[in-house]
Amino acid sequence: MSGLFLPPSQIEKIPAIFWYQYGWMPAPIRLRELIRTIRTARTQAEEREMIQKECAAIRSSFREEDNTYRCRNVAKLLYMHMLGYPAHFGQLECLKLIASQKFTDKRIGYLGAMLLLDERQDVHLLMTNCIKNDLNHSTQYVQGLALCTLGCMGSSEMCRDLAGEVEKLLKTSNSYLRKKAALCAVHVIRKVPELMEMFLPATKNLLSEKNHGVLHTSVVLLTEMCERSPDMLLHFRKLVPQLVRILKNLIMSGYSPEHDVSGISDPFLQVRILRLLRILGRSDDDSSEAMNDILAQVATNTETSKNVGNAILYETVLTIMDIKSESGLRVLAINILGRFLLNNDKNIRYVALTSLLKTVQTDHNAVQRHRSTIVDCLKDLDVSIKRRAMELSFALVNGNNIRGMMKELLYFLDSCDPEFKADCASGVFLAAEKYAPSKRWHIDTIMRVLTTAGSYVRDDSVPNLIQLITNSVEMHAYTVQRLYKALLDDISQQPLVQVSSWCIGEYGDLLVSGQCEEEEPIQVTEDEVLDVLEGLLVSNLSTPVTRGYSLTAIMKLSTRFSSVNRIKKVVSIYSSSIDVELQQRAVEYNALFKKYDHMRPALLERMPIMEKTASNGPTEIMQTNGETEPSVPDTKHLPLVTQPANQANDLLDLLGGNDVVPVIQTTLPTKPASAGGELLDLLGDLSLSGGLAPAPSVPVSQPPFLLDGLSSQPLFNDTSAAIPPMTAYSKNGLKIEFTFERANPNPNIAVITIHATNTTEADMTEFVFQAAVPKTFQLQLLSPSSNIVPALNQGSVTQVIRVLNPQKQQLRMRVKLTYTHKGSPVQDLAEVNNFPPQSWQ
Repeated sequence: MSGLFLPPSQIEKIPAIFWYQYGWMPAPIRLRELIRTIRTARTQAEEREMIQKECAAIRSSFREEDNTYRCRNVAKLLYMHMLGYPAHFGQLECLKLIASQKFTDKRIGYLGAMLLLDERQDVHLLMTNCIKNDLNHSTQYVQGLALCTLGCMGSSEMCRDLAGEVEKLLKTSNSYLRKKAALCAVHVIRKVPELMEMFLPATKNLLSEKNHGVLHTSVVLLTEMCERSPDMLLHFRKLVPQLVRILKNLIMSGYSPEHDVSGISDPFLQVRILRLLRILGRSDDDSSEAMNDILAQVATNTETSKNVGNAILYETVLTIMDIKSESGLRVLAINILGRFLLNNDKNIRYVALTSLLKTVQTDHNAVQRHRSTIVDCLKDLDVSIKRRAMELSFALVNGNNIRGMMKELLYFLDSCDPEFKADCASGVFLAAEKYAPSKRWHIDTIMRVLTTAGSYVRDDSVPNLIQLITNSVEMHAYTVQRLYKALLDDISQQPLVQVSSWCIGEYGDLLVSGQCEEEEPIQVTEDEVLDVLEGLLVSNLSTPVTRGYSLTAIMKLSTRFSSVNRIKKVVSIYSSSIDVELQQRAVEYNALFKKYDHMRPALLERMPIMEKTASNGPTEIMQTNGETEPSVPDTKHLPLVTQPANQANDLLDLLGGNDVVPVIQTTLPTKPASAGGELLDLLGDLSLSGGLAPAPSVPVSQPPFLLDGLSSQPLFNDTSAAIPPMTAYSKNGLKIEFTFERANPNPNIAVITIHATNTTEADMTEFVFQAAVPKTFQLQLLSPSSNIVPALNQGSVTQVIRVLNPQKQQLRMRVKLTYTHKGSPVQDLAEVNNFPPQSWQ
């Protein structure tokens, strides 16, 4: 061959194996050399160039059907795949290596199959026969390779075809194969659950094995079967004594270098057994009783100085809390979590707080013992620990510790990061409303929140506080004095400024008269009060909503102060404001001063006491430029406004056909009650010349029953014969419940109150509920109490629906729900047909 002379075009066509055989072409570099070369690359571009050159050489070798170095090339290809470079062109080469008789080739071939193939590619079906042959191979290591590959990437078709071979290997006496076969059986059961019974006979003797590897994989297999089948769960409950005996031997056995980890005998097997016991003992008295003693031994004898022991203790706690354990054992478990809170490891502290948060409802008193430690976690530097500690602290608040806990939480609110302030303020509001020892304490607490974190509170905090102040008649003088002082100190917290303006407008006469008995009264003149309110109107810190509150407060003081002329001048100035909302209010107030001065004292009198609904919220909530304010609206004058066309059309599509009437939304006035937002209904539209136009008549297309149902008579009948509530919607953590009433005086009108609650950990914002009914019905939707559904069932959104059913037909309704959850918009449609007969008969 040394005298062979060929042109270059023909030399290139000679197979590579020919050159290797005669030593004329260098062999491909080894994997170790490739790794060393790639690591010398200084830039990503240089590394990419090296990879591309090597991939080109590997492709060329594959095209030449080079069997000598196929194994080496596939190994290099797998390394490049782990670096993130494409290696799909090596899939068929892996199958060729699997079909090889060499163990080294099979090992690389199976490894490549596990990395490069999955059940989404049809190529993997070609290896079914090879795996079947290797499962019956005479060498255990080849059988082990086949089991690992099938357990890693076997599809449902492969599992069905090879389940018989796996079941045979599960019964073999070879512990090396039994542990691999058990894990492969787990994969088969996950892919094809109906094959579970095939492995049931083979599980009888698995727990009798002395080899810890077989025991570990056997427990994993039993756990999988119990989780997937209730029948298997009942069948394996008889194994609880055997599992307890194995666990006892582990904790009582001496030092075993083969299984010892940080002084603990095989902690991995202990954790697996504890998890299986938790599943077997759940909701079963006998099984729980059988494992109580061993759980107590594990909880008391496990060393806590190492992380390994903490892992076992954590699994023990979870098992104790999940089964029907004794009360003393549950206290022991909570004490273990309390010790975790003192650990230096942040992960252990976080796990303990999370576990305590889950158990606080069932074992409240036991968790209360660790209250001081939990409160100390509020000072932790880790934000995740602080958030969990905050949530757990609010869960521990009750009527006995409300003062101490609020003191700590308010201190946390004052010093915490901005990301915590909104949730902390909401939690303080809810806890104060539920457990407040006195009205004064309640008002002081909420004012403290508004002072320290006013910009972060929820939108409904202003109306809720206004309602609280209104209902606390004996605290009016004290409250208005405290708020006036707060207003002098800081006007940057807009919710605080809005509440202060409202209170000064309502109770300004008490402020000036100095009638406060709870603390030393301050000496304030009428001009000083008006100066403060006028300052809010011109301040750059005031939002348009705040300016509306201030102007309304000034207007209300015209019936409480003697400086009427000054108030008239201020109101007239804003009649030409560029802010349309402010201008409209000022124009309406000017009309009151000029032509309807005799009505002014009655219209601007103090707000009556506001009764709460069952949801502890205001009776009605009025929307005002994104803010809300409670009020008891005059139902005689509610304007009826139909929904936008696109929303109505969406609802018409819900029921299908042409027999659907869209919902008519009753929109409450868009100004606070004290701001004169209802005056247009009373006085009519204002013409450009200053005259008064007659009030617009109700459009003919609007259902006449709405005005009948909104009469001045009581809204509801006596509820002694209550209609049972119903759940209309429950999905993704959102639950909609309907409660029913009958309206006076028309018995054909059913009043449905929806209650929307949220069980997720994040608020649902921009919540909108819409409905559509057939044309035989007429439906009216009042404004909701809020557009935010609080997380973790910490409140609800209520909305009233009135349905006219003159023909006494069974009610059908389609609803459309839209809201934003965790930053993502959500929209869903649902049909409600299972209304109780009492609601429509």
